[in-house]
Amino acid sequence: MHKNKSIIVVGAGVAGLASAIRLQHAGYQVSLYEKESMPGGKMHRIEKDGYQFDLGPSIVMMPELYREVFELAGRDPDDYIPMDKLEPMYTAFFGENKEDSYNMSSDNAELMKTLESFGDEDASGFLKYLQTIHERFLTAKHHFIQRPFRSPWEVLHPSVLRQAAKLRTLGSADTFVGKFIKNKRLKEMISFQTLYIGVSPYNGPSLYTMIPMIEHLYGVWFIKGGMYTMAASMERLFLELGGDVHYNSPVEEILIENRQAYGIRTGGQEVHADHVVCNADFPYAMKHLVTDEKAKGKYTDKKIDRMKYSCSCFIMYLGMDKKYEGRVNVHNFVFGKDLKENIEDIFAGRKLEHPSFYVHIGSKMDPSMAPEGKDGLYILMPVSDLSTADYKWNEDTVAYYRSRVFEELEKIEGFENMEDHIVSETHMTPPDFESKFYAHNGACFGLRPNLMQSNHMRPQSKAPKCENLYFAGSSTHPGAGVPIVLLSARIASEELIADDQADQVQKRRGGAHAGEK
Repeated sequence: MHKNKSIIVVGAGVAGLASAIRLQHAGYQVSLYEKESMPGGKMHRIEKDGYQFDLGPSIVMMPELYREVFELAGRDPDDYIPMDKLEPMYTAFFGENKEDSYNMSSDNAELMKTLESFGDEDASGFLKYLQTIHERFLTAKHHFIQRPFRSPWEVLHPSVLRQAAKLRTLGSADTFVGKFIKNKRLKEMISFQTLYIGVSPYNGPSLYTMIPMIEHLYGVWFIKGGMYTMAASMERLFLELGGDVHYNSPVEEILIENRQAYGIRTGGQEVHADHVVCNADFPYAMKHLVTDEKAKGKYTDKKIDRMKYSCSCFIMYLGMDKKYEGRVNVHNFVFGKDLKENIEDIFAGRKLEHPSFYVHIGSKMDPSMAPEGKDGLYILMPVSDLSTADYKWNEDTVAYYRSRVFEELEKIEGFENMEDHIVSETHMTPPDFESKFYAHNGACFGLRPNLMQSNHMRPQSKAPKCENLYFAGSSTHPGAGVPIVLLSARIASEELIADDQADQVQKRRGGAHAGEK
């Protein structure tokens, strides 16, 4: 049906790759243009001195959404992204001496041991929290997360309003968790996970406490070779389906005339297509790729600059000369002295004095990601985005945060004298995310998913003031995080196909009426 229809996808990030696969499978001829030399966007890989690191995302949740991309094309996902379930899911380290650690298990019996160590009341409260947020998750899943909002008025439909009332989104994540759990540490272990999508638990919507619920009810997984295997495998499938990929091809402009997209400019040349799907970060795309003022609609440069952005990240990739055993696991969270102060400082733009951070050791699951007998450590610290930070990123800033990380790790058994064991080192800073991945303000997770920038108030997949142009990625509805970004690709693809089919029907009707005359 679509054999003669061509589509250009701008950007080979997660949503770009998934959109390209879906549309190529649907019968379109899809060409993917990517400024980097490899697929994945922030799902990139860093290879150095025999060590392999996932550049950005590292925690696999909701594996069915990863698998769906391959299943829809009739493939066995296990042939592309073999996964193992992690047990325990992660370890959390607390206290001045970091002697207190908690393994969070997806095994109910093991989990209850950990929960009961906080007291029977909090163990019971945790189970009540799971049930309550699971009910809201199902409402969000069926009525908001998986659907587009073509018009902001759609949300005023009585049936939608009824479902929205069930979500009770007005309270913060931290306040919501506090209704069920009193122990400070257990509460922090749940509520801090809103940082997975770049929002504070102290003012981010309570609905985002669905993240730890998803971990506990559906598990945390590891893809062999790390998260980059997902990006490389999506590229492989897209090529198998007959798609075209153009690397080292930065897109300079989305071509628009009379509010209709008709292609792109890359390398000074015009490339035309029937439709364009843009996976470049939405704020960047609206400021730099969509130059037609009418096609921008309300998303003027001023509006883009006024919008709220997620936090950014400082990430270190350390090749070590040893293996790490003992209490550390694949995923580890190290809590600083005062999590609330830490997060308030992130979103107020202050330099962090007692940062909390995450340590990922992929080579514990897949030894091929490091030289024999050695481990690679990926250490991520949430920090302010560039529009918020009241300090500059330079060598001194990197050295400051680097020393803070080592000070905290020194307190954990097995991580002593870390600097003596580093044989390879590199890092990513907020300016790197801005320059390498065009993440506006270096905000790794795109637009902040607060209430005023969620659901119908978030940029949608269909460009509101331009035909044949669609958007996918973390700054669009439904939001950030790999599984949710995969959903944005599904929505964008389905919207494009629906529009194209409606257009075909209209043309046939027009032709029939012309014939009657």
